[in-house]
Amino acid sequence: MAVYIAAIHMSGGTEHKHIASCVWVIEKTFKSGITSTGGMVEFIDNGNKVKVSDGTTTASVGVVRPQGGAPYLRAYADKKWTDNLLSLPRY
Repeated sequence: MAVYIAAIHMSGGTEHKHIASCVWVIEKTFKSGITSTGGMVEFIDNGNKVKVSDGTTTASVGVVRPQGGAPYLRAYADKKWTDNLLSLPRY
């Protein structure tokens, strides 16, 4: 079962690297929670699948690892990084 990010919390800016935490929901079970970006990076690094959807299209969520910076979350589809996470509701 996939985990979907449903909302994001920004801290210190408006770019992907400023996503501080996210609300997630497990498909079919509707179990949900809030996890820091670091926790979600670890979850993905452990082989778990994370997605984001607008109800029509779905994109995978991956980890960007900038040289000299902290890893951050970003969606990708069709082998390209996208801004799908930034269009989610804020909390």
